Amino acid sequence: MSDAQRSSSLSRFAALSFLLVLVACGGGNPDDPKPDGGGPGGGNPDASTDGGRDGGGPVDPTDCGNGILQAGETCDDGNTKDEDGCSSACSAESGWICRTPGQPCVLNVCGDGVRGPKETCDDFNTRSGDGCSATCVVEAGWNCPSGGGNCQAAKCGDNIVAGDEDCEDGNAAAGDGCSATCRLEDGFKCPTPGQACARTTCGDKKVEGTEQCDDGNNDMGDGCSPLCKREPVCSNGNCTAICGDNLILPGSSEECDDGNVRDNDGCSSTCKLEPGFQCKQIESEPPSEVKIPVVYRDFIGNDQTHAQKHIDFENATGSGELGLVKDVLGANQKPDYAKEGQSSSSTHGKAAFDQWYTDSAKSKTIVETLPLVQEKDGQGKPTGNYVYSNSNFFPLDNKGWVATGDEPRRTGNHNFSFTSENRYWFEYKGTEKLTFTGDDDVWVFVNKRLALDLGGVHSEQSGTVDLTPASAATKYNLRKGGVYEAVVFQAERHTTQSNYKLTLGNFTTRRTECTSSCGDGVVQPPEECDVGTNPGGYGQCAPGCIYGPRCGDGIVQEAFGESCDDGNDDNDDLCSNTCKPRIG
Repeated sequence: MSDAQRSSSLSRFAALSFLLVLVACGGGNPDDPKPDGGGPGGGNPDASTDGGRDGGGPVDPTDCGNGILQAGETCDDGNTKDEDGCSSACSAESGWICRTPGQPCVLNVCGDGVRGPKETCDDFNTRSGDGCSATCVVEAGWNCPSGGGNCQAAKCGDNIVAGDEDCEDGNAAAGDGCSATCRLEDGFKCPTPGQACARTTCGDKKVEGTEQCDDGNNDMGDGCSPLCKREPVCSNGNCTAICGDNLILPGSSEECDDGNVRDNDGCSSTCKLEPGFQCKQIESEPPSEVKIPVVYRDFIGNDQTHAQKHIDFENATGSGELGLVKDVLGANQKPDYAKEGQSSSSTHGKAAFDQWYTDSAKSKTIVETLPLVQEKDGQGKPTGNYVYSNSNFFPLDNKGWVATGDEPRRTGNHNFSFTSENRYWFEYKGTEKLTFTGDDDVWVFVNKRLALDLGGVHSEQSGTVDLTPASAATKYNLRKGGVYEAVVFQAERHTTQSNYKLTLGNFTTRRTECTSSCGDGVVQPPEECDVGTNPGGYGQCAPGCIYGPRCGDGIVQEAFGESCDDGNDDNDDLCSNTCKPRIG
């Protein structure tokens, strides 16, 4: 029996019990506040002038048409007419729905959201392809609520993409591109149900799988990152957050932003909250780790004989060289060389320098993420800082020119001669500090303006960008509440050591994390059930927290051995509670 049917049966049983009490005790109007049923003076029962319909005397249990659901009635619309949904004997007529006693019945039609006797589902529409067909029949691969409502996927791994699934590779295992709940895993595409998923190629100008964009390049700050994720759009010193960039601006129309543009995960493709999920804004409760995209470009040192060796790498030593770049980022969002026509102790002209942070035949590009871990004080409380620290910073040891055999490993069996670039967008509050320690060259730009210059080939050096003074807002053209970018450019040019420590202090932004309430083991509307795992299958709670096929759903499930199903779990009618004809 469904929840709705149980509720209806309990209501009828309660009504009948109450009426029997009234008959036995001579009670009056159940709505009359006077327990003796008398008038203002008390002691005298009300005089009934309408045969008891005003509550002055006992209600006749056989009084069909009084608008009160009574024993033996399945409806009472307040009259004794036939062919209006509730017959003259107060029994519901086929094809009608009688929701409220005393109110007219309505014709049950496909698309009204209530599953009628001739329907196996009803999802408020007459469209096919959403689990419930245009004729209100459950479609293959779907499971629909017993009382009506939106349908859900019946099972992950059945090779049918349904409900909130966006892939089906024929199994419910994770790590192969299609997760255990049939959601696409990052970096994969699964175009054909029943077939293995494949990795997407960011940079091929095809937006596939979990990619949000693909502009075909490895540049950052152009609206589409080298990881094929959306970036805030920045111009004239201001950045505008867009749906999917993992940022929520003050006053934004976005209700949420979880860093993607996918539906059915709590935050929709238009950054609106979706029902059935518990979502929280992550700012006061910062995560234990943040990952920012980083682009590495590997070069061959000038001391090699290879045709693609680069003149600026492994070709100079010294204590540093300031003023190599201009104070404002170039039009291509890269450092602009400032030594053209001037002498330089460690660089060899603009053309060579411009290759450091752009793709060319001289370099091999690798795109990854840089994990920054939340720093905590002695009491274990977050300090507001996120730190990446590595005194052996060799991210390309088995990659780039070394992997292709074009360059040997150097000191300590490592791959030197590379650059890195990473960007981070933040909401300016006037509390931010950035500290960098490393070698060799380092330049930090805030809102496209040079904020830290540690240029040249040198041993480990440190520098800090402090945005807390009021003067910083003027210097970098910042306003509180605005979103800006911080960019760190680094180069490793000499084969002695490689250190990299980046600390972002209070560079927080607001973003959204959502978790589905389905699966928490607590039944919350509109859930029909929730046992935690909800695997689906006959007689079990299914994905989407609605009942799976079962005895009592009103649908004869021959595949599961049912030979009848009258829509309840009673054992005192012609169909037993095991969905077999009752004998005797």
